[in-house]
Amino acid sequence: MNIYDVIKRPLISEKTSLEGEGKNIIAFEVASDANKIEIRKAVEQLFKVQVAAVNTAVARGKVKRVGTRLGKRSNWKKAYVTLKEGSTVDFFEV
Repeated sequence: MNIYDVIKRPLISEKTSLEGEGKNIIAFEVASDANKIEIRKAVEQLFKVQVAAVNTAVARGKVKRVGTRLGKRSNWKKAYVTLKEGSTVDFFEV
């Protein structure tokens, strides 16, 4: 699998920003079939950083009403990547 297929986008929210500051953790939306080893290699190659750990979670899609029927959003996978000391990733460089 290509590294650009593994990592879809960074997750930037209030929760992930607070974790990033204190614990040096960044979050990504990743491919559903990607494993922790592929995610680690992709992050290290894309951002030139050292990865300490990778934790993954599957976010279940919500059930939403579409007109008179019920529809379901797709499930998606997210990865919390812990960087080693001294490694940082800046998404918003000034």
